[in-house]
Amino acid sequence: MKNITIIGTGYVGLVTGVGLSEFGNKVICADIDNDKILKLKAGEIPIYEPGLDEIIKRNVQNNRLLFTSDISSSIKNSEVIIIAVGTPQSDSGEADMQYVYSVVNEIKENLNGYKVICTKSTVPIGTGKKITNILKNNFKENSDFNYVSNPEFLREGSAVKDFLWPDRIIIGTSSLIAYEVMCDVYRPLYINKSPINHTSVETAEMIKYASNSFLALKISYINEIANLCELVGADVHDVAIAMGKDGRISEKFLHPGPGFGGSCFPKDLESLSSISDEHGVQMDTLTAAITANKKQKKQMCNKLENLVTSGLKDKEIAVLGLSFKANTDDVRESSSIDMINFILSKGGYVRAYDPIANNSMSNLFPNISYFQNVYEAVDKAQALIVMTEWNEFRSLDLNRIRKIMSGKFILDTRNILNMKELSSLGFVYDNIGRLKI
Repeated sequence: MKNITIIGTGYVGLVTGVGLSEFGNKVICADIDNDKILKLKAGEIPIYEPGLDEIIKRNVQNNRLLFTSDISSSIKNSEVIIIAVGTPQSDSGEADMQYVYSVVNEIKENLNGYKVICTKSTVPIGTGKKITNILKNNFKENSDFNYVSNPEFLREGSAVKDFLWPDRIIIGTSSLIAYEVMCDVYRPLYINKSPINHTSVETAEMIKYASNSFLALKISYINEIANLCELVGADVHDVAIAMGKDGRISEKFLHPGPGFGGSCFPKDLESLSSISDEHGVQMDTLTAAITANKKQKKQMCNKLENLVTSGLKDKEIAVLGLSFKANTDDVRESSSIDMINFILSKGGYVRAYDPIANNSMSNLFPNISYFQNVYEAVDKAQALIVMTEWNEFRSLDLNRIRKIMSGKFILDTRNILNMKELSSLGFVYDNIGRLKI
């Protein structure tokens, strides 16, 4: 068991802290946001993540998980310090590193013995070297450290599962001592022979960017294939199934949709592109994926406009799904943002519903109408758009919807509605790359 401090209680920091406490470590989750810490102490979870609240409650009760805004004491009382603050995208496309370096300076001031300093935040390649140099400057007597890059691979909506049963753990460090410490931190996984990869710091930093960018490329590719399928008379559903049976390709991330969003893929693509430009390396595939994703979001808007031939002006449009994906309340870079903006720009009215993300989206669009269930949202609507693949949208009562909608237009950007039923009920519908029935 190790004494660990996680600095930053956002998505990555909170899930990491909870997961490491579940492994038997004693974990302090620290944050300068005192209001957030008070809410966490009171049992209020700032993010929606299935299963997270239960594990927090169990480890708090077992005194393995603590929350504090006293970062200095947390650093002094821990053997492992994990940096898990945000690195948002700057206007230039680079990662904004101000929060990371603020934490590094706080660590420097509170080193009081040997510690492993670990970064989980997604940071540009070369950051580890910069952090090490900062910590070495003005070095204090009786203090020592080793640095580790330990990138996260958490999918929003299944982050707890991803942390407790990971595909791989990347430990990037030049120190054998630090590597052994981190193996001890992840001991339950190590014992069960989960793949733990020991790499250099720079390699670990690159693995994170390379992984996310590849997945984004895959999504953009299948979206473009879907768009072509519509024009040549092919069905992307069958195409993707056949492609996925090839072990070299695999079936994952071959699901066409309205374009990817969230806090990782768009930001990491832009950041890696910025890093490649900085080193004079032209990465055309990254640029293409970024462009294709922007086009895909516009394509959904064009589909809606082409579907509702009488125009969107003064029309009530039901938008089902606001989060960028199911099982999260995260609306960052969500395709629904583009769709809502488009509807409003055309003089339409939005009737929005999401099982979890209504409040999150209301911060961006306070003046549209939000509803507490699907059928309230679609009542009297002229058109309906499915933007997020929530399970409850897969089993909509289409017969009921046909009766309460004033229009008959449906755009299914996730290909989850039954086309045969849509046709039999007289809906005028469209989706992504499917052969219409």
